[in-house]
Amino acid sequence: MAADPREFMPRPGAPQSAGRRGAVPLRHQRGRVLFRRLAGDRGQHYFLYLPRSGTVNARVLVSVHGISRNAREHAEEFARLAERHGVVLVAPLFSADRFPGYQRLGRRADRALEAILAEVGHLTGAFTRRVYLFGFSGGGQFVHRYAMANPRRVRAYVLGAPGWYTFPDPEQRYPRGIAPGDSRTGPRFEPEEFLRVPATVVVGEHDGERDPSLRTDPRIDRQQGLNRIERGRRWVQAMNLAARARGLAAPFRFELLPGAGHSFAQSAADRGLEERVFRALFGKNGGG
Repeated sequence: MAADPREFMPRPGAPQSAGRRGAVPLRHQRGRVLFRRLAGDRGQHYFLYLPRSGTVNARVLVSVHGISRNAREHAEEFARLAERHGVVLVAPLFSADRFPGYQRLGRRADRALEAILAEVGHLTGAFTRRVYLFGFSGGGQFVHRYAMANPRRVRAYVLGAPGWYTFPDPEQRYPRGIAPGDSRTGPRFEPEEFLRVPATVVVGEHDGERDPSLRTDPRIDRQQGLNRIERGRRWVQAMNLAARARGLAAPFRFELLPGAGHSFAQSAADRGLEERVFRALFGKNGGG
């Protein structure tokens, strides 16, 4: 019987031309975090976790790092729940040299994610046509802008304490609003579509400091508030108001994470961030 090409992936360190001689059956790679180079763009990296229960038609969760580029940490923190719920986990790495402004979809980082998802779908048979998303801090910025620009590709998303947001304001230019920005190749938006995609914003109850990584532009302060808690609440309110104005449901929620500050590691290890993310995306029992 001929082997299914989706069952193969390059052996770590093997040359690209090694083909199947340098490949390991994908079924033997399940149950651990894998480091991948995108086949069509070897400079684009990502981490991948495949549940032991199988991957064909499995749901896909994409977890996006903050400005520390801790993609591996995202993959390792979420792997346990991905295994439990039979979810394929993808953690893209947007390097600083290639995507210095990935949070704002700079250099169309969203298209890099599209290429990664196409490869994951081809290799695993997972359902990549509509995915679930999570991002922390700068990753939360990327995730909500990706979902607003590509709403038909997203089933639901969770934002972990983004520093600032794109509001559904047609009078403000992107990235503060959804009017076209300076770039001709920048994202375009359809409010009737992106306002239908449910989202939850989670911010630590102690994440009210104006730390050096928080953007403090006076225009953003006036529009969105002075800290991550205030900005998250205002964005959720603005998105729900815009949805109701169009006769849509109001699918945006805000939650405080008790005892947490602005740290992915602390929020994940001590404050149950992963469980909260999976519950918001897939329901109490993971059924989604």
